[in-house]
Amino acid sequence: MVVLATKVYVSGDARERALDGLRSLVGNDIGSLAVTVDVGVRHDDFPTVTLEGPDEVAARNALVESWGEITPEFESGETYVGTLASWDDDGIVLDAGEDVRVPAAELDLGPGTPSQIRERFGLVQHMPLRFVHDDDGPAALADAERDRLYEWTRGSGRLNVNSATRGEVRATVNRAGHARDIVTVERIGLLEQSVICKDSTDPPGLLAAIGQHLPSELLAVVP
Repeated sequence: MVVLATKVYVSGDARERALDGLRSLVGNDIGSLAVTVDVGVRHDDFPTVTLEGPDEVAARNALVESWGEITPEFESGETYVGTLASWDDDGIVLDAGEDVRVPAAELDLGPGTPSQIRERFGLVQHMPLRFVHDDDGPAALADAERDRLYEWTRGSGRLNVNSATRGEVRATVNRAGHARDIVTVERIGLLEQSVICKDSTDPPGLLAAIGQHLPSELLAVVP
C-alpha cells in the first residue's frame, strides 16, 4: 500500500468527484502495468492506494514519483512531502503523517514573515511541499522546492487555488469568460491547482473575476 502525499479534505459530492478523479490519475500514472488497484482514504484524509500483481513494485515507484509518499518514519537527510497545514510568525507546519515544523529561517525564501512569504509565493493551504528531515535539527524546505517557487515568481504570473479539482478550475475559468487569458491549469496536488496566466493577464484581476465562483482559497503570484 502507498499513502499519497496529497489530501482529500472536501466532503459530500465534492469528495466523491475528487476520489473519482484520483482513480483516473492513478490509472494514468501506472499505465498498462499488471496490477489491481484499490483507492481509499485514511482517517487523516491522506489517500491510500493498494496494489497487487506482478508489477506492483513498478506501480508503487511510479505513484511515489508522481505524488510523493507519506511514510511512518523519516531518515536524516532525505526529502519528503508534507501538505501545508498552518503558519505563524515562527514558521510553517507541514502534515506529513505527523506535524513537521519548518522554522522561518529554514524557508530561505527571502524577506518577510512566513505569512508574507506564503502570500507572495501563493502557498495555499494543503498544498504539497517538499522538505528535508534532519535528525539533529529542524526540517528545512528542500532546495528543489525553493527553486520551483522562485521560478513561479519569474514567470508570467499565476493564480493558485485549493479545494477544487483541475477540471473544476478549468470549467470555472471558462465559465467566467477567461479561457483566453490563461496558458493552462497545472496540478500541484489533487485539490490544489495553479492557473498559469498569459503575459498580458493580471493575476489579481483574474482572482477577482473567478474568486466568486470557487469556494476556495486563492492566492495570486505576481512576477
